[in-house]
Amino acid sequence: MGWPEDALSNDEEIISSFRPHWKLLFIPALWFIGLSVLIVLLGVYLDWVGWVINLALLGLMIWLVVRPLIDWYWTRYVLTTERLITRSGLIAKQGVEIPLENITNVNFSQTVIERVLGAGDLLIESAGTTGQSEFENIPHPDEFQALLYKVRERRSMELSGKTPPPPQDPAEAIRSLAKLHEDGLITDEEYERKRRELLDDM
Repeated sequence: MGWPEDALSNDEEIISSFRPHWKLLFIPALWFIGLSVLIVLLGVYLDWVGWVINLALLGLMIWLVVRPLIDWYWTRYVLTTERLITRSGLIAKQGVEIPLENITNVNFSQTVIERVLGAGDLLIESAGTTGQSEFENIPHPDEFQALLYKVRERRSMELSGKTPPPPQDPAEAIRSLAKLHEDGLITDEEYERKRRELLDDM
C-alpha cells in the first residue's frame, strides 16, 4: 500500500487526490521537441564536436525536461475526511498537512488563460502555526474550493457531536426551492442559481 493510503488513520477516507494541472508540462514539452530536433541535426551534420555538444544538450534536456516532469509526477494534493495534504519530492520530500477544522478561509485566483485551461491557485488560511498555505496550479480551483468547504463543514459537525444531515434528493430539493420562490421568499436570481446547482448534482 502506497502513499497516501498508508498514512490514513482508522476512520479517515480519501475524498479527492490529484496532481498539479497538466499546464506545467507544456513548457517542458516544448523544450523536449526543440532540443530533440537540435540533437538530431548536430548528430547528422557535425563530427565529434557535434557529439560533444549533444552531450551538453542531453544534460540540458535532463534539467529542463526530466526534472520538471519528476517534480510534477511526485507532487500530490490529497483531501481526506480529516485533513488537506500536499506532498512533493522524489528523494528530498516536503509536505503540508492542515486539519480541516483549522481552515478558516479559502480563496482561489485564476488568470484569463488559467480560466480557459481550468487551472488556478488556492490560498488557504488556517488557525495555528500553519497560517497561510498556497497551493499552486490546482485543476479547477473553484470546484475544489466548494468541495473543501463541504468536507470541512461535515468534519466540524462530526467533531461537535452533531450528525451530518443525509444528502437531500435533488428532485425534492428543486420542488422545495420552487415553493420558496412562489411564496416570494427568494429572488428570481437566487432561485435560478440554486436550481442550476441542484441540476448539476443530479
